[in-house]
Amino acid sequence: MNSGPDPASVPAANVPLWNIANILTAVRLIMVPVFIVCMFLDHPVWRFVAFVVFLLAAITDRVDGELARRRNLVTDFGKIADPIADKALTGGALVVLSILGELWWWVTLVILIREWGITALRFAVLRRGVIPASRGGKLKTVLQVVAIAAYLFPLPEPLVFGAYALMGAALAVTVITGADYVIQAVRLWRSPPAASSSTAEST
Repeated sequence: MNSGPDPASVPAANVPLWNIANILTAVRLIMVPVFIVCMFLDHPVWRFVAFVVFLLAAITDRVDGELARRRNLVTDFGKIADPIADKALTGGALVVLSILGELWWWVTLVILIREWGITALRFAVLRRGVIPASRGGKLKTVLQVVAIAAYLFPLPEPLVFGAYALMGAALAVTVITGADYVIQAVRLWRSPPAASSSTAEST
């Protein structure tokens, strides 16, 4: 018995804009300013609330991507909004931590320049092809989220050095994968334009 069309066979043009994956992406965008406001409220409870909001937003980043792929809910809005929401969350957290004096500004600037620079580079070479998501790029995202979460959570003094080590690892992988994407972009730029292309998920 035929239970209906295969979700993978549904044309992208027929995918509704406000599907569950895009709704989660929009919610994540809304959670970014909520997180930032909580970080500046002067009470330990709000710091913990900010930590929870950050974790929930990071989880939605994983969930909406899985839903979009499994249910064929990929839309142009999702392709653009998802990486923006992802980078707004981590970037906002890094900037706030630096403003509060808990993270060196040079660390924040290196990560932000890499993140937004590679995003711009991907779009610049899009007509010639897509820079595929790499394992290093996914590892970078995980390390950044875990390192930021460690900074947000009020750790006891001996464990603070663990947060420093995690951020150092995240910074190293961020720079290394950024260099790799630049090399791939140069190769794509020298190649003939591709017939069709789509954005990749993780950078």
